Amino acid sequence: MSLQEPSSSSKHLEDSSLSRESQSPEEYGSSTSKSTMDYEPQASPVQYDAGLQDEVDCDVLSKIESDVNLSRELSRKLTNAYAVEQDTDKSAPLLPMGNGRPYPPPAPDREQYIVAFDGPNDPLFPQNWPTGKKIRMCLLIGLNAFCVAFGSAVFSPAIPYISAQYGVINVVSTLSVSLFVIGFATGPVVWAPLSELYGRKPVLFVSSLGFMLFSFAVATAQDIQTIMICRFFTGAIGSGPMVVVPAGFADMFGSGSRGIAITIFGMTIFCGPLLAPIIGAFIAKSYLGWRWIEYILGMLGAAGFVSVFFYEETHHPIILVNKAVTLRRRTGNWMIQAPHEEVTLSIKEICEKNITRPLKMLFTEPILLLISIYTAFIYGILYLFLTAYPLVFNKGYHMTEGVAELPYFGLIIGQLLGGAFLIWYEISYNRKIERLGIKRTPEARLVPSIVGGIAFPIGLLWFCWSGHYAHKVHWIVPTLSGLFSGFGLITIFNQCLNYLVDAYLVFAASAMAANTFLRSSFGACFPLFAGYMFEAMGINWAGLLIGLFAASLIPLPIIFYFYGERIRHKSKYAFVY
Repeated sequence: MSLQEPSSSSKHLEDSSLSRESQSPEEYGSSTSKSTMDYEPQASPVQYDAGLQDEVDCDVLSKIESDVNLSRELSRKLTNAYAVEQDTDKSAPLLPMGNGRPYPPPAPDREQYIVAFDGPNDPLFPQNWPTGKKIRMCLLIGLNAFCVAFGSAVFSPAIPYISAQYGVINVVSTLSVSLFVIGFATGPVVWAPLSELYGRKPVLFVSSLGFMLFSFAVATAQDIQTIMICRFFTGAIGSGPMVVVPAGFADMFGSGSRGIAITIFGMTIFCGPLLAPIIGAFIAKSYLGWRWIEYILGMLGAAGFVSVFFYEETHHPIILVNKAVTLRRRTGNWMIQAPHEEVTLSIKEICEKNITRPLKMLFTEPILLLISIYTAFIYGILYLFLTAYPLVFNKGYHMTEGVAELPYFGLIIGQLLGGAFLIWYEISYNRKIERLGIKRTPEARLVPSIVGGIAFPIGLLWFCWSGHYAHKVHWIVPTLSGLFSGFGLITIFNQCLNYLVDAYLVFAASAMAANTFLRSSFGACFPLFAGYMFEAMGINWAGLLIGLFAASLIPLPIIFYFYGERIRHKSKYAFVY
């Protein structure tokens, strides 16, 4: 089992460490950065020996984190320590110890001071936590994810009120939604690497605090510029849960149960923006006014912020850091440390070597790029519905504000049906694995997305063509199309997300950040041109164009189902099972 099969063993590491005792300060300084690495792992995928899996399907991360060398390798990959060491100036002389003292020799057996998990069944390991505790942690971080997803669309019913109050056209007011979603695109690029370096909890803490404060800032803003700026920062700073939550699920759940957890996360991401316009519309047209949309959002954010205090860190390297801190304090032995503590990075190094990782992965990993394009299109359609549904039901069927948003329940019910289908698939697939003893692969996650890929264009075309003839077709007909559209949305998005988490297990947060960046860019742009497109082409022909594009993406999961494993073997970041 290895992250990368090295040419050196732990014995070699000991010998190289001992050999430095006789080195001069200059030699010592030039060799310190190589103390644990004589090889460069970035040219090959992260690997482990599948034959070492237990019959109970103990997740491979527990095996990695229980081994000192593999745990160190994982931390160095997460911190991008190799690139930092290559760029470190080794020609400069070492700083003196002080008072004329010589440099002390390295510890003769450094490995005995490195902490690791106490085997695959260590209770500290998040995947071994009691089910009740896992559910509690999921609810705490899920609340933050729902708040952010809900906040992205809840402001859309306020658009006509803002246009009237500040004398701007609707497309300018629509930026209040688009800028929030653009914030989704920029924030995760920063939050994901930071969560891999410092843990999930600090990121959630800062993100939820920023989301709460900027939501209240929008509610009290006195001009359109302040509204736009604060909406952007609400999305950018508040977007932390969008990448931390799926990564946290990967921390807590093995491959057998992770799919169900990600399914529930996906439903919060999609149901939030669909419930939001219904609630927002009734608030905006009531005596409370549009500002109370943001006041209530800020209160939800405050609840999410408080929930972070009860959340326990799930990032495995950081748990080992906390364990090392406890042992140092209890024993007084300050040589005890975790693998994650072996590399310290400056702010400049974090920005240069880690913040850019999600974007680098997005444009160099074909699996990540193409799957992200598919999910980005699906996500864009979700926000396009925020324009399409009012056009059909408000203008076409002459429903009043608030009532015109109720047909979103068709999409919500479709997503609930899709979620139930995904949970059934995960349970039946896990039973099949146990019964036949076959190998579990990330590509198996894609099967439901193929079904959803067929259902989604059907629902899209059904909605647009029936909605175009509102004077002839009963309103229930386009509403029922949401059963197919919602089913397709959740099954495509969820299983693609599951696939990325499984395929980039070690770098799940960075993969999610790259995916969130692209899909949020689509989600921000689609509402801006949707109104013009539907008015110029007609709802029916615009729907045909979008439906045909959706149909053209159906082969993507099929291709990766058959060739994904081969592609992962050639990847620098993917996990090879």
